[in-house]
Amino acid sequence: MKTWGFRKFLNRTQPILLSDIPPLEKRAEKGNFMAEGSREAGIAAEPGVGHNKPEVVWERWVKKRTFVRALEGTYGEMQQGLYEKQRVYSVHDYKWDGGPQFFDKPMVNPQRMEIAQSIETHLGAFAPGGYGQKHGHMNSAVFYILRGEGYDVHDGERIDSEAGDVMIVENGCVHQHFNTSPNEEYIVLVMKAKPLFLFMHMVFQKNVKMPPKEVAPGQEDYAPPVDY
Repeated sequence: MKTWGFRKFLNRTQPILLSDIPPLEKRAEKGNFMAEGSREAGIAAEPGVGHNKPEVVWERWVKKRTFVRALEGTYGEMQQGLYEKQRVYSVHDYKWDGGPQFFDKPMVNPQRMEIAQSIETHLGAFAPGGYGQKHGHMNSAVFYILRGEGYDVHDGERIDSEAGDVMIVENGCVHQHFNTSPNEEYIVLVMKAKPLFLFMHMVFQKNVKMPPKEVAPGQEDYAPPVDY
């Protein structure tokens, strides 16, 4: 029988009981505080619970972010504000982060633009032969393959894709992305309703296997594309 991915990677076989949940003050002690002198920078004192444990690989995992914005003002002000918001953005205005085998460029999300409230979009670049972390989250995701070919592993099942394909990562799925080509990079556009899921407190996500810290063999000089 196929095990539901999210329960599998949380290593739970029994329902979560109220008695299992620590008091609010204990949860605050564990991960809801800022490092000394870093509150202004929005950097957490330690990785905290969830997908940030057991170690920090990329700074964005511990950087304070706006996942959902408050909608404030009168209805008329909000309506007029939507008409005045910028509609076109250039990918060249944003920087790649991550590495050395997988790079990410966040673009559309509630923190970066006020017109986006329920959707998140980012670009992913995999070095030839590279791969990313094994992880899971509550929200589903849509991958449009822009360049190259690769495959995903969804709850143990391999799914191949190539440029021009659209691939779906289903809700609560433990998955990992791989570039199958030893010579060509693998570029994907990812679209997901993550902010909406977070707004509904469906916040659980976790890394099962951390992203590689070593460079892909023969790709010491790899850098993500400049045309995206």
